[in-house]
Amino acid sequence: MTEAGAQDTAELLARVHLVGIGGAGMSGIARILLARGNEVSGSDARDSRTVLALRAQGAQVLVGHRAENLDQFDSGPSAIVVSTAIREDNPELVEANRRGVPVLRRAEALAALMAGHRVACVAGTHGKTSTTSMLTVALQHCRFDPSFAIGGDLNDSGANAHHGDGTIFVAEADESDGSFLVFSPSVAVVTNVEPDHLDHHGSAGAYTRAFDEFVQRIVPGGVLIACADDPGAARLADAAQAAGVRVRRYGKSVTESGDARLVGYRPEHGAGVATVELVGEPAPADRVDVQVAVPGEHMAGNAVAAVLAGLELGAELPGLLDGLAAFGGVRRRFEFKGRAAGVQVYDDYAHHPTEVEAQLRAARPVLGEDGRLVVVFQPHLYSRTAAFHAEFATALGLADEVVLLDVYGAREDPQPGVTGELIAGGVPLPAERVHYEPSLTEAAALVAGLARPRDLVLTMGAGDVTMLGPEILSELDGPDRGLGGDQV
Repeated sequence: MTEAGAQDTAELLARVHLVGIGGAGMSGIARILLARGNEVSGSDARDSRTVLALRAQGAQVLVGHRAENLDQFDSGPSAIVVSTAIREDNPELVEANRRGVPVLRRAEALAALMAGHRVACVAGTHGKTSTTSMLTVALQHCRFDPSFAIGGDLNDSGANAHHGDGTIFVAEADESDGSFLVFSPSVAVVTNVEPDHLDHHGSAGAYTRAFDEFVQRIVPGGVLIACADDPGAARLADAAQAAGVRVRRYGKSVTESGDARLVGYRPEHGAGVATVELVGEPAPADRVDVQVAVPGEHMAGNAVAAVLAGLELGAELPGLLDGLAAFGGVRRRFEFKGRAAGVQVYDDYAHHPTEVEAQLRAARPVLGEDGRLVVVFQPHLYSRTAAFHAEFATALGLADEVVLLDVYGAREDPQPGVTGELIAGGVPLPAERVHYEPSLTEAAALVAGLARPRDLVLTMGAGDVTMLGPEILSELDGPDRGLGGDQV
């Protein structure tokens, strides 16, 4: 790739072409650039509601990847931005290199947008999007107007990014390709550290070392907020503290002043309430209740992390608690899709064994009496499926009925023998309750045939499995079912 070198950042971002502009991370950068008055063009493999929204905001977006897409500006782009998903032989990237147009990684462009702000970054193997979203909404409720970039759309606003008037920039820090090492946060949150993305990092040790380097990027006087209940994050916190970094921890067993102790959690009406003690903090009471709009104790932990980060950024505790209580969730994070024939249908982004286990446990209290949990899981990436197929199978055993789809390869080429069937064969349920369906087009009818009134169907994965929810609802609401329903 062409290096941006020492060119002035403002000049580089004047006329930006984003390859894969419809993606979660890239569309957020485009939204902020457009709000700041920059010229934006881009391309994507297909039209989507995100692409349509960006066009409405003034971006020039073409469908398909071609070299001539770089000609949407009269004088050509000042830079192009690419993500990890863009291969080296992408015709637009090849053309940019031929012309000598500076090429920025997505994270480099985001770091440039952070200039002049106090930066809060949320990192971790799991929970980044939810925690970043909770922190953003809580700060907004405190009358802050932070800029933000999140890997998912907030349900309330429908946006994944915003150019705010305030001096704070909140961002999800993606470790998948190591690109979070370009950020320099003053507040860094690490929810957990568990091996993943080994296709890039190569080994669990290299993955862990990337987080060590991330912590070293915290600016002098900054703080690390880490989950004490996660072994990887706890080790990271201890090492950071030994190196002189100020650390605040959250979890069930913390005791130091400035920590947040989770002393209780209870499911409540499809959501949850966490009871938290802020050790050594002035608070209206020794303990406070944190209402979390999404179910699961893991989500309660994310909310507590958001509280600590908000306090560090200067927000008041009562406002943060009110903001979290009003938090409307994030698209694809246990997102309710509708109800038909007495069956609830949800969609979730979980694509790592730990995430799958946590979300299935969180879904249980949402079930009605005598209801069953039916999960439709689409593995994401051949490398992840090969590395963790046994762990996926064990986690999926928490469901009552499992439908395994084939692997969503994304940027990877197929690997012989690595399919959804590899996971299906290890799920610890009776064989008649585990179904391998390699055809996405056949899956909706299969699931609708399995589901019974009072069941909860959960589509799960980071690929196009998200499209199945409405199709399942349509099948459930068909004339042969004899029962009406309502969809969202």
